[in-house]
Amino acid sequence: MTDSDLNLLTAFEDGTFPLDRWDQRAHVSVAFILLRLHGFEEALDRLRRGILNYNHTNRIKDSPTSGYNETTTVAMLKIVDTVMRAYREYLPAANAGEFCDLHPELMNKHLLRFFYSPGRRMDPRAKTQFLPPDLSDLPSLERDRCGQD
Repeated sequence: MTDSDLNLLTAFEDGTFPLDRWDQRAHVSVAFILLRLHGFEEALDRLRRGILNYNHTNRIKDSPTSGYNETTTVAMLKIVDTVMRAYREYLPAANAGEFCDLHPELMNKHLLRFFYSPGRRMDPRAKTQFLPPDLSDLPSLERDRCGQD
């Protein structure tokens, strides 16, 4: 973890991170940092609160196609968490930037299209509750399926 990581997290949490730089890489970076600092549940809670605050601070309107989406948030955090755990021994990342560079597959803002149909992502319930994917399961480690970690 670097000062740059902590500065990014602070700017995200207080809503001052530049909106024109709030892209897929920034989302994945914040997820990485929160997962490094906290367990999954705490990271999810902080990410959820952070996005809601960031959107409010930056006057991002909540609509069917913009604003906070619980399904997107949970699914992306699960994917980042799984990749972090699967590759930590083989491609260890010292910081968020390195993690993003090592995992370009996560930089595609359309990543969730592999797992969710448009109808599922646009379902009004997806905004407020996690909906499981309808095209393909989210990645997980085999030991996750057995309830072990």
